[in-house]
Amino acid sequence: MKEEMSPAYDPKATEEKIYKFWEPYFAPMAVGTTKSKGKTYAIHLPPPNITGSLHMGHALNVTLSDILIRYHRMRGYKTVWFPGTDHAGIATQNVVEKNLKKEGISRWDLGREKFTKKVWEWKEKYGDIIIGQLKKLGASCDWSRTRFTMDPAYAEWVKKAFVHYYERGFIYRGKRVVSWCPRCQTSLSDLEIEYKEESTKLWYIKYPLISNQESRIRNQEYIIVATTRPETMLGDAAVAVNPDDKRYKNLTGRKVVLPIQNREIPIVADRAVEMSFGTGAVKVTPAHDILDSEIGERHKLPQFQIINERGKMTAEAGKDFEGLKTLEAREKVVAELEKLGLMEKIEDYKHNLATCYRCGTALEPLLSDQWFLKMEKLAEKTLKAVKAGKTKIIPENFEKVLLSWMEKIRDWCISRQIWWGHQLPVYFCKNKQEEISNFKF
Repeated sequence: MKEEMSPAYDPKATEEKIYKFWEPYFAPMAVGTTKSKGKTYAIHLPPPNITGSLHMGHALNVTLSDILIRYHRMRGYKTVWFPGTDHAGIATQNVVEKNLKKEGISRWDLGREKFTKKVWEWKEKYGDIIIGQLKKLGASCDWSRTRFTMDPAYAEWVKKAFVHYYERGFIYRGKRVVSWCPRCQTSLSDLEIEYKEESTKLWYIKYPLISNQESRIRNQEYIIVATTRPETMLGDAAVAVNPDDKRYKNLTGRKVVLPIQNREIPIVADRAVEMSFGTGAVKVTPAHDILDSEIGERHKLPQFQIINERGKMTAEAGKDFEGLKTLEAREKVVAELEKLGLMEKIEDYKHNLATCYRCGTALEPLLSDQWFLKMEKLAEKTLKAVKAGKTKIIPENFEKVLLSWMEKIRDWCISRQIWWGHQLPVYFCKNKQEEISNFKF
């Protein structure tokens, strides 16, 4: 029976018909000449987040990957393109929270169980939409191999990987300064930080030097430090200068009085200090800056936690500041310094502000108990592979970027305080203060 031709071209019907004809060829199979027999070619589709629909960036990536897969398939390779979707923990949680906000509901109103149920409903809706969009783009994936990053089997392998690294000493729990989002109420890794240029002020503050004869100020000698965050001086543990900075050679080892808090803190020499920034002397707040925490470790400085997870000042900041938001505390600190005659000058300044890559909130570096993956040995393997030519980076100019990143990499914070996503397979014994992760899966 002949099929009657439609008087008008119907792209939807035509494309669906052609795609159904193509689909059986998407599974890995040997076709073509014997010259390519036994050769394989595989691509893992970077799984799109289930935060919504695909965008133009996805379309470009899918097009490029599809060209490569089809090219190798036509050459007779056994090809497979693995499709899937990503649960995208914090990103999806934020999208669902915004959706609930339209109804006047927060995740705290629902509780964890009901909220995660809402997220699963979101996943069923948008996960299917994304797969449908990929098919409409003509992606020649093997759909029988579709995966979701929270599938039960996938979750088991996440647990196995955690235990594998934990038992080998790569994963540990520690109290360290992490990037914290006060809105999302979670720690973030370095890759989840978005930097935005901000016009702010650079405050130059006088820290009175203590006389060698007494523990109090005898004259009007000062060391001047520059900072973009005067409110954090309430948690200062030292002033730092570069040991090569001749301006401060005679001051290293002396002490100053921390304004407002009136406690004595030392002047230390550390090569992490940039001599070109401000006056070349910087305040050190080990509990609220990642670089400062490293300086603090080297010089065994105390840590004063003056900002909490909500972005408000704690009791350690002092009774006049406790409960204030950080920007409110900043105004009060600046006013107090001007009253004391300890504000040298204020300049306009531009810098990159660290913000949450999902909600845009300014991040707070906070001292927090988190789980970390040691990166030094893993980075060494990457460096060796790239330098030996075993791993090639395309385009080549990005090789320098990778090498620079690997050489400066910090331990990776892998724990998050969110409700949607994989849970660490760790339990705490009520009778002993230790974590337990010795499971059989």
